[in-house]
Amino acid sequence: MRAVQRQTSVGQLPTALIAVALSLAGCAATPKVPDVFWPDPPDKPRIKFVQSLASGSDVAGPSFRERMVGNDNPLALSQPMGVAVSEDRQRVYVVDRAWNYVFVFDFKAGGLRTIGNQERFPLELPVGVALDGQENVYVSDTGTRTVRVYDRDGKFLRGIGKGLLVRPTGVAIDATRGRLYVVDTGQNDTPEAHRVKVFNLDGALLQEIGRRGDGDGEFNFPTLASLDAQGRLYVVDSVNNRIEVFDPDGKFLWKFGRSGDRLGDFARPKGVAVDGFGNIYVVDSRWSNVQIFNQQGHLLMIFAGVGTYPGLLMNPTAIAIDRDNKIYVSDTLGKRVSVYQLINTSADDSIGAPQSGGETGEGR
Repeated sequence: MRAVQRQTSVGQLPTALIAVALSLAGCAATPKVPDVFWPDPPDKPRIKFVQSLASGSDVAGPSFRERMVGNDNPLALSQPMGVAVSEDRQRVYVVDRAWNYVFVFDFKAGGLRTIGNQERFPLELPVGVALDGQENVYVSDTGTRTVRVYDRDGKFLRGIGKGLLVRPTGVAIDATRGRLYVVDTGQNDTPEAHRVKVFNLDGALLQEIGRRGDGDGEFNFPTLASLDAQGRLYVVDSVNNRIEVFDPDGKFLWKFGRSGDRLGDFARPKGVAVDGFGNIYVVDSRWSNVQIFNQQGHLLMIFAGVGTYPGLLMNPTAIAIDRDNKIYVSDTLGKRVSVYQLINTSADDSIGAPQSGGETGEGR
C-alpha cells in the first residue's frame, strides 16, 4: 500500500483527499501575521508591523502546485536595496543587487515580475529606484554609471548620466518640477562626485549640489535621498553621519545628526524618507533600526532593531513611505522588505520635547 501511495499522482487522488490536502496546505500557507507594535506599552502604539515582502506568495499567495508539493526554487529577494511605491499603492518596486533586477510586487495583478533583466539592456549593479508621474522606473546602476529608465512594463527607454556620474546610488524624482536627483557617492579619488547631480527627466544635467567636505551643504560619501511634499531634498551624508536638507533650488537649509551610540545618533545611516506629517525617518544599518525625527531634528521615537523576527531588521538600507503613511524598509540581510503602518498619530504628535541625545538639529 505504501508503494502505491508513493506512485499516486495528484490527479489520481480521491476528491475528498484533495479537499483535505488543500485545506491543510491553505492553513499552513497563511500564518497569522504577528501583532508587533512600537513603542512598548504603556506608551501609545505608533508603528505597527504589517507584513514582509520576499516572494510572489506574499502578494498572491502560493500556487496550487506550491500548496501541494512546495517550490524548490522560488523567485525571491536576495539582497534588497532601493524601494519605491506607486502612486496608487498597488505596486512596490524593489532593487535587488544580487539578482540585478528590480522586483515588482504587484498587488493589483496579484503577482511578482522583474524589470532590468532584459538581455539587451540588463542592469549590472543597481542600487536605488524612483518613479515619475507616468510610473516610469529610474534605477541607479553603479555598474554602467548611469540611471537606467524603464516604463512600468519593463521596456528600456533611455540611459541618463553617461560620462557624468561616477557611482550613482540614491535617486529621487520631483514629478511636479520634472527633476531627477541622483546621489553620486563616488570614490576616494573622485572629487567630481560626493554630491547630488540634478537632471531633467530627459537626461540633461541642470545643476550640481554640494562638494566633498564636512561643512554645510558638503558631503562625504552620501548615499540615498528623498523629497517631501514641498520639494525639499533630504540627503543621507553617510560618513559625516548626518542628514542635510536643501530647498527645491538646491540651497542648503539645515542639517541634523552626529556620530555616536546615544539615542538620536547615527552609526551607519543609509535611507531617508518623510511621512505625511513632515517627520523624517532615517534607516541606520549599523543599529538595524529606523529613527523618527521632527522638522526641528528632535528624536520622536525608534522602531525595529536587530533580528529575524517579523518586523525586526538585519542591515537595512532604503526606505519609502506612501501617501497613506505605510512604511517600506528594505531589510538587506533579512532578504525581505518589511512593511509597517504609522497609526494613532496626528500633526500635533510631531511637536515633542527633544529626548536625550536627540537635540541634533542645526540651522533652523
